[in-house]
Amino acid sequence: MTARHFAGLAAASLLAAAAIAGVAQAAPPSDATHSMQGGEQAWINDPHMHAFYEATRAAFAGGPAKVDVDVYEQKSFAIFRDFAPAMHMTPAGMVDHLKLIPRQVVQIVREDPHVLDSYDNFVAATFGPR
Repeated sequence: MTARHFAGLAAASLLAAAAIAGVAQAAPPSDATHSMQGGEQAWINDPHMHAFYEATRAAFAGGPAKVDVDVYEQKSFAIFRDFAPAMHMTPAGMVDHLKLIPRQVVQIVREDPHVLDSYDNFVAATFGPR
């Protein structure tokens, strides 16, 4: 299984885990239900995911050999922590859930730099087709 497959599986499990976490974590009571997908996979359009893409582009700006993976991973984790409340998760829970994604994305982009040509390419390569 390639890094791309692992990233896709992790993204799919993000949807399931966030749905479970929204019920399992202390959250204000609400009569409304929350959907990770928002009918159109709303999380894909979330500004945090666009920030993750831009952080990835910035990390690779000097070329694949010059990526500081540890710095990129920490920047990704910061984005994931900020993203957590939008998905009704705790920041620590979101980072724990997505902890493998940054290094998998590094591998994906090293295998195919065109992944960074557009946000749509990035989403398809890292999270699977819409």
